[in-house]
Amino acid sequence: MDANKYECFDRNAANFVALTPLSFLKRTATMFPDYPATVYGSRQYSWGQVYERCCRLASALRAHGIGKGDTVSIISANLPEMVEAHFGIPMSGAVLNTINTRLEADTIAYILEHGEARVVIIDAELSPEGVKAIAQVNNPDLLVIDILDKQVNENPHAVGSIDYEAFLATGDANANWEMPGDEWDAIALNYTSGTTSKPKGVVYHHRGAYLMAIGTVSDWPLPRHPKYLAIVPMFHCNGWCHSWSMAAVVGTIICTRVVTPKVIYDAIDTYKISHFGGAPIVLGMIVNADDADRKQFDHGIEVFTAGAPPPAAILEGIEKLGFNVTQVYGLTETYGHTLMCTWNAQWDGLDTSARSEIKARTGAIMVMMEDMRVVDTETMTDVPADGQTIGEILMRGNATMKGYLKNEQATAEAFEGGWFHTGDLAVMHPNGYAQVKDRLKDIIISGGENISSVEIEGALHRHPAVSLAAVVAKPDDKWGEVPCAFVELKDGAVTTEQEIIDFCREKLAGFKRPKQVIFGELPKTATGKIQKFELRKKL
Repeated sequence: MDANKYECFDRNAANFVALTPLSFLKRTATMFPDYPATVYGSRQYSWGQVYERCCRLASALRAHGIGKGDTVSIISANLPEMVEAHFGIPMSGAVLNTINTRLEADTIAYILEHGEARVVIIDAELSPEGVKAIAQVNNPDLLVIDILDKQVNENPHAVGSIDYEAFLATGDANANWEMPGDEWDAIALNYTSGTTSKPKGVVYHHRGAYLMAIGTVSDWPLPRHPKYLAIVPMFHCNGWCHSWSMAAVVGTIICTRVVTPKVIYDAIDTYKISHFGGAPIVLGMIVNADDADRKQFDHGIEVFTAGAPPPAAILEGIEKLGFNVTQVYGLTETYGHTLMCTWNAQWDGLDTSARSEIKARTGAIMVMMEDMRVVDTETMTDVPADGQTIGEILMRGNATMKGYLKNEQATAEAFEGGWFHTGDLAVMHPNGYAQVKDRLKDIIISGGENISSVEIEGALHRHPAVSLAAVVAKPDDKWGEVPCAFVELKDGAVTTEQEIIDFCREKLAGFKRPKQVIFGELPKTATGKIQKFELRKKL
């Protein structure tokens, strides 16, 4: 018997092609050239037009000397140009670096220098901090390209040497563009939030981007021709890779510069939105919208939510309005969502409250990932699947970063033992679904007891006056730490600290109840995450 009879074949160009989401664009432009791809106010581009514009962008970049290993940065709202950057920049062979639009100049400058950006595309309406940052960068050859959004400002202030449309005009729509030579080649560079130190540069590969996009199509699932409202900032994990997913299923991406309840309801009414993603804060905005901003609709809307475990009370409220919400979980290091609370038809008969409690769980791995565990942080052994014992989430699979740019030590620590260490704490339920309880750094240890800030926040969100709540540890002489709640009230709502604490008596054990309640607007990131490190500073 010849045990090696299946090993005699060689890979060749006919049977082995590097996986890349760039392939979706060419296929869709060939098959559906006239189908709408991006819509932004009065501007609309078909998939054929988007393909041509991306080819021009790639060609123009190459003519400027940009190629493999070069970094091209973009600072922009969710505009058609942002979608085009996700294809056109890697089509040139370069690496796409999307930058958080709410960062201050010093951090933007650090990212541009650390990533060695050779080109910056900048939305002129977001220019003040970007201009300051560019002035700090020690690179006289840095090419700055302006996006001039005349729908917002008829006389935008240009900061670069050429505007985006003029730069595209220098490119050739028929020029050949580059497929990656290796699917392990870098496609994108994304920086972590950097709340306690300099942000880390997370490097994505073409293979992971392809599989993340297809995994989303499979597991959400995405039908042919969805209408997708781009709420998730495209600078954040490349918008959870949804632009690439939409190219695969010939979707229409509705772009928006701002996110408000009125913008969301108007888009649903005008474009018949079928899908969008957003942090729990977005769900809260929809639930608490003014009556004047609401619109009636008779079709179902699928929603991915991530960024923090959504309170069950918010899930109950939004599903009554016709939105089907699915919780997903991930990190910048995992291209966005990689765990998903996939619904099981066996749960259909449960009442609303029970359904919401299940939907508040984080879930199990998506199809493009290999495995997930919850382990004891000291022994690295799996915790029991009892829904009670807390451990750290570990993951492995194709939608995991290559590593941190120029940081071998952090990369080695993140991948210790052949698993990606998330730094998030969770419990494992008997059905194999994990449920995030806290960041490792956010767990409150009071008198030797672990207290989940997420559990307390879930109770607070059930109070009728509470719009948003965040809980952090407050130093205490007796207990070491005790919970302190920061609460943002709904418009016009009135309550007191004692009323909030008394409300929690019915839902939480004594040691878990907040010992102090502070009212005011909560600090948030551009993606809607509450910045707990800022709250800790106040204490």
